[in-house]
Amino acid sequence: MSATERPRRLYRYVIDHDKGFAPNPFFGVCTLACCKPSIRKYAETGDIVVGFGPKKYKLDGQIIYWMEVDEIIDFSTYWEDPRFRMKRPQMGGSLCLCFGDNIYHRCPDTGEWIQEESFHSDPNSLVGLGNLKRDTGRTEKVLIGREYAYWGGFALAPPERFHCLIKGGIGEQYSVDDEALKEEFIAWLKDLPDRGFVHDPADWSRDPKLKQLFQLERAKC
Repeated sequence: MSATERPRRLYRYVIDHDKGFAPNPFFGVCTLACCKPSIRKYAETGDIVVGFGPKKYKLDGQIIYWMEVDEIIDFSTYWEDPRFRMKRPQMGGSLCLCFGDNIYHRCPDTGEWIQEESFHSDPNSLVGLGNLKRDTGRTEKVLIGREYAYWGGFALAPPERFHCLIKGGIGEQYSVDDEALKEEFIAWLKDLPDRGFVHDPADWSRDPKLKQLFQLERAKC
């Protein structure tokens, strides 16, 4: 390994709101474009990101999703790239369209950020300044992973031998004491048969407001 290379990192964090927004697991690719600015800023291709469930849904210690970062682009590229057009939010559409995460681009005249109407908007479709600052203030990176599994509300509990790698509470973590165990955990994830979008986000069937919309949407199917 050269002086400029480093071992791949295993980023772990707790997903407080599992709505299909951050991460966005739809349309055959998992994207992390909002929230978690530290992970987005420092992650490199080849790194693994794992999101654990929240205590409020009794999903703590269980894996909502994992992804391997295979591409990193900036907000402007994400917005303009036709591959990710379906990730633009369409409020009033299906739930997976409402929670699109392709929401940032710059005004061509002023260079100021434009935040599309989305989950990160304030009420009445106003710009969510707090979210805008957190999402764009430290980094413009969007993480993209095509090798991923998203279990959502059917979060998966890892074997006991990996419990020391579980992240609880706020913030994120990438350091590990046992590199061999880290690689064993990654190998275990990659050996699982599930790939891509496996199950709907936890909030769709647990959040009171989203639960009603979810039931109406399923009734149309």
